Amino acid sequence: MKRALPASALRAATLGALAICASAQVDVALAVCSYEVRADDPWVQVTPAGAFKPRDGRPMTVAAWRIDDAIAARVIAAFRAQATPPVFDYEHQTLAAEENGQPAPAAGFIQDLEWRPGVGLFAKVDWTARAKAYIEAKEYRYVSPVFRFDTATGELLRLEMAALTNNPAIDGMAPLSARAAARFAQQETSMNLRAALIAALALAATTTDDEIATAVAALKAKADGADADLAALKTKLAGAESAVATLKSTVDPTKFVSVDAFESVKTELAALKAASLDAEVTALVTDALAAGKLLPAQKEWAEQLGKADVAQLRAYIVKTPAIAALRGQQTAGRGDLGQGEGDVLTDAEQAVCRQVGVTPEAYIASRKHLRERAPATDAA
Repeated sequence: MKRALPASALRAATLGALAICASAQVDVALAVCSYEVRADDPWVQVTPAGAFKPRDGRPMTVAAWRIDDAIAARVIAAFRAQATPPVFDYEHQTLAAEENGQPAPAAGFIQDLEWRPGVGLFAKVDWTARAKAYIEAKEYRYVSPVFRFDTATGELLRLEMAALTNNPAIDGMAPLSARAAARFAQQETSMNLRAALIAALALAATTTDDEIATAVAALKAKADGADADLAALKTKLAGAESAVATLKSTVDPTKFVSVDAFESVKTELAALKAASLDAEVTALVTDALAAGKLLPAQKEWAEQLGKADVAQLRAYIVKTPAIAALRGQQTAGRGDLGQGEGDVLTDAEQAVCRQVGVTPEAYIASRKHLRERAPATDAA
């Protein structure tokens, strides 16, 4: 699955690839060698083994170019990692074509490299028919490779191309070297940039240039869409901030109370409500006792019911009939407290117990309690 990256990541990957090319300590050299080519042998020697210099005595940035077993292994690995085989042309015309405007036909293409210990690096070339004819006729005899090398150590890094030549001291060798350096540095930059794009876009290594371009275009479109969404979000945020500022400027603090003040009022109101409920329940129970609708033994129960649900207490009192025998219990008259004595109930008292659902024992206890509290009255 392809993974799309932000445009910033794409730019970072691109700049990273360019930085790699810019910082690499490498250079490109043309080395005219005196190795002859043969039409009947596809293998052509392109370098000697060990340290070597150009035959024309040109100034060099290193003491000598170098290649050995280990270096050759790296050069061959780099060559085999390339997708396009390097060209073998005539007199380095590929490098001079831009200046002289002449065509640069290929003499062949390098198919493989081989290191022969103690001898040098060899290239296997697939010659064109015309090149074979030139070689058989000895019209071209020598090899001039173009390779990349490390400017600090002189070690060969990559074989870029090669040419057939008859002049070991090619006129204008320095300009050709400069053009080769520019050409292959540009190619290296393009290769690194392509690899960076493939990595950044999570594409397959076999992705074509057209597919890379399509992926980049899609990523750019997505980035543009994200920029548009961000701009719209910023606009909405600015509108919200403006609305908040307007609201703050229009709020009158004198019309509002603090949270602390509000909570204090709530507490006071709850206390007042509780006191009001207590007073209402007390009045209801007192009136019900006086009216003979409650027994003294029911007082505590009635108070608890009223505090839990005053409406239910009120409904109970309304529905309960008044008992005449109970009315006098709220007065100071001893004769109104019931005529029964001791543990004996009168018929009227028993009727009251049955009507209000009170046991005789509870009634007797309540009667005794009221008589003890009632003041004595002298007989007339």
